[in-house]
Amino acid sequence: MTKKPVIDIKNICHYYGKGSLKRQILFDINLEIYAGEIVIMTGPSGSGKTTLLSLIGGLRSVQEGSLKFLGEELSGASQSKLVEIRRNIGYIFQAHNLLGFLNARQNVQMAVELNKEISKQHAINKSEAMLQAVGLEDRINYFPDNLSGGQKQRIAIARALVNHPPLVLADEPTAALDKQSGRDVVEIMQTLAKEQGTSILLVTHDNRILDIADRILEMEDGHLARNSQSTVKIIHN
Repeated sequence: MTKKPVIDIKNICHYYGKGSLKRQILFDINLEIYAGEIVIMTGPSGSGKTTLLSLIGGLRSVQEGSLKFLGEELSGASQSKLVEIRRNIGYIFQAHNLLGFLNARQNVQMAVELNKEISKQHAINKSEAMLQAVGLEDRINYFPDNLSGGQKQRIAIARALVNHPPLVLADEPTAALDKQSGRDVVEIMQTLAKEQGTSILLVTHDNRILDIADRILEMEDGHLARNSQSTVKIIHN
């Protein structure tokens, strides 16, 4: 039986503005991403990477073409349907977007509590276990102001992965980090993705982390470059 892709994109085009100001941002994008696959998307600023990421994440409505998440069509989906889709996707941004008045565990716990059927104690246990998985078991009760940039980004990873989503979208997750912190952060993402079978689509300008990818895509002027589906051979120690 053929494996179905987590993300299946066919002939996606996207435009900004209206009338004489209308400008095409994405041109005829075709892409499939499978379970457990780590895909890195590179390309210059303004090439359409973040627009494509936001369409896949249900943060923008599909204008033209087909975009399926776990077999469900997002083109023409209602706002309530898009909200439902977003609950099955983890997001990691350059700015970690933690709430300063919540400690590490509470920031992760918020994501767990979106599922009303999970008890508070179970949510606490899941959050603490996830923080342990990202190496922050001794920082569970720390507030963001008392943590380094790398530690805050690890909390963001824990929050994105705590519900074992089928897909995580990461937009420049290492941009604000030094070399070692950036490497630590992506290796944690890589390990947890492979353990959970989560697909990761990661947008980056950071050439130091390209080796974690199963595949590298290159965006250029709103197009996926022809050679972009090449597989990267990874040697696991």
